[in-house]
Amino acid sequence: MNVITTDTPTHDDSLQRLETLADISQRLLEKARAMGATQAEVSCSEERGLDVNVRLGEVETVESTHDRGIAVTVYFGQRKGSASTADLQEGSLEATVAQACAIARHTEDDPAAGLADAELMATHFPDLDGWHPWALGAEQAVDLALACEAAGRGADGRISNSDGASAATAQSLSVYANSHGFIGRERSSHHSIGCALIAGSGDGMQRDGWYTSAIAREDLDDPAAVGLRAAERTVARLQPRSLPTGQVPVLFAAETARSLIGHLLGAVSGGALYRRASFLLDSAGTQLFPDWFGIDELPLLRRGLRSNAFDGEGVATRDSALVSAGVLQRYILGSYSARRLGLKTTANAGGVHNLRVAANAGDRASMLSSMGTGLLVTELMGQGVNGVTGDYSRGAAGFWVENGQIAYPVDGITIAGNLKQMFAGIEAVGSDVDVRSHVSVGSILVGKMTIAGND
Repeated sequence: MNVITTDTPTHDDSLQRLETLADISQRLLEKARAMGATQAEVSCSEERGLDVNVRLGEVETVESTHDRGIAVTVYFGQRKGSASTADLQEGSLEATVAQACAIARHTEDDPAAGLADAELMATHFPDLDGWHPWALGAEQAVDLALACEAAGRGADGRISNSDGASAATAQSLSVYANSHGFIGRERSSHHSIGCALIAGSGDGMQRDGWYTSAIAREDLDDPAAVGLRAAERTVARLQPRSLPTGQVPVLFAAETARSLIGHLLGAVSGGALYRRASFLLDSAGTQLFPDWFGIDELPLLRRGLRSNAFDGEGVATRDSALVSAGVLQRYILGSYSARRLGLKTTANAGGVHNLRVAANAGDRASMLSSMGTGLLVTELMGQGVNGVTGDYSRGAAGFWVENGQIAYPVDGITIAGNLKQMFAGIEAVGSDVDVRSHVSVGSILVGKMTIAGND
């Protein structure tokens, strides 16, 4: 439960700052038009943040940031040029547009280039509750990080060292505008507290940690609870064993399960598809998962980590299925990749919004019970995934499970398979969702994978 009670700022000038960015974007569009561009788009952003790090009870770093950026893209027919700046002086803004125009004049025609179609622009902008700035001062941020680390270090005598703790807050303002007359404004905030600890000594040392993150500070876990969770996870990894090579069921804990969804997203994204660099070419409309499996995209979810009424091109977003009854319903496309593929944009320029993977099982304990004997994966290492073939091989650590109960920790192993077969072999998705990601998914049980260890 949260006990953080810092007041929000008494004066919030974010709306005025958004209007300033909107005015700049309109001036830039007018300059692009005056220089002969047939189409143009402008992205303006401003970010402010505070990030503190402590270790062993001492402050290591305090970093305050205030960044801004302006990007201009112009089209001369189907020739494209882009330039960016962080300088708001009128001369610099004009030079940025001129540079983008000069680049466009010297590029070749690209039949897929251009803004998204005008009729697709968003016209409704609901409040999605993504703006919760936190008036977190450096001293209090240090106190929160120290409290988190102290709770973890004091939780168990086997905690021998610390890799540090942190507290951070950030807020972002952005405006996207284009020559269709579209202008979209967005305010977002994000806060986090985390801790990493070390247990044991010598060759037997183990490291792990935990963190909490949220859009609103009241949704953060208490710093002490985060430290205690970090300590529990670290101590649980002491005296690990390896495993003999074989094929066993593998339960991906929620914090690792979302990486499986990430591999799916990469394979069905427009860039991979039009480059013919995906193991899921021509897979829309085909059965990839069990018939109970589903993934919905929910861009209009209130207080969602990736909620927005429009994508990176101004296209209106809407709730839609990515996977339904195990069948891939569509790809993930912006207007450029859609044109390259002869399809229509799915309002995913800039990436996916909030994804929710349907659960068909209970919490982790019930998932372990249903697995019986197998491997629980709590950490993945390495990048051994081939996006063209779907071959999967990654280092892993976690726990060996016998009779539905954790028997002992394991590390120094590799898990391997093929993503197509792994997707088809998913037996259950748990309700133990890790809420720290825009991919909302619980633990995922894959019926059989190859594990290789030293035993």
